[in-house]
Amino acid sequence: MRRLDPDAGDGQITQMTASSDLPGRDMWLAVRRGLRLRCPSCGKGKLLSGYLKPAETCSSCGEKIGELRADDGPAWATILLVGHLVSPAFFVFATTDAETSLRAFLFIAAGVIAATLAILPRMKGLFVGLIWASRAGEVKPG
Repeated sequence: MRRLDPDAGDGQITQMTASSDLPGRDMWLAVRRGLRLRCPSCGKGKLLSGYLKPAETCSSCGEKIGELRADDGPAWATILLVGHLVSPAFFVFATTDAETSLRAFLFIAAGVIAATLAILPRMKGLFVGLIWASRAGEVKPG
């Protein structure tokens, strides 16, 4: 694939590597490793250096993970999943008694917070694994 390189000056044409020239990556393996919060490349190194901060590079294989940006995808997927898991509880605990309703609300709110804190890093890992496997993080805009 050929394109004009704006940095080359005078409209020079540069050669880009087509994605078909690169070796394929196993999407499902990368997703499973991401859900376990492991490097999508080797499965040994840690994916995150903090709660949601990706490690710059894998400590085991040296793969550059910090450049893969998941942005709002993990938050969206977490809200969708937690909402579907917790919403039936509103129907189970529905009552007209104010005291019982308050206890049910507090119970459900605690469940939402716990589920969100547990699922959000795994969704981040899932999205980073998907981005790594599809090589979407290797394409620079512009």
